[in-house]
Amino acid sequence: MRKSPLGLFAGRVLTKKKLKQRWAISTYKRRKLGIDKKSDPLGGAPQGRGIVLEKVGIAAKQPNSAIRKCVRVQLIRNGKSVTAFLPRDGAMNFIDEHDEVTIEGMGATQGGAMGDIPGVRFKVSKVNGTSLHELVIGKKEKPRR
Repeated sequence: MRKSPLGLFAGRVLTKKKLKQRWAISTYKRRKLGIDKKSDPLGGAPQGRGIVLEKVGIAAKQPNSAIRKCVRVQLIRNGKSVTAFLPRDGAMNFIDEHDEVTIEGMGATQGGAMGDIPGVRFKVSKVNGTSLHELVIGKKEKPRR
């Protein structure tokens, strides 16, 4: 007894069976149902704007020992709250609560956390419309709002 049909006119049956079986593949199912986009706080967008709620320090994973400087950001688009990393030395001095920041992904595989910072998937790129990098190196001053 065979499970798959063989023969001259089996093509349609095999094709339909193959299409049905694809739903058993988890990556196919996630892609087709858009689960990754639905669960993403930015909703598939490359960047997002938000308001800084508080500054937090997050302890690095073993074997490193450091307090990584991060901020809690509430996104304007959908009200979701995420933690974003502040890259470079002294970046925390240029960010205050209630500032508007632009966040983007950290560049880790499949949108996960990067390096030794547990659970942090985003980094701050702009503060009140000015590049955080330029503020830190002293090329620009932070605009007053």
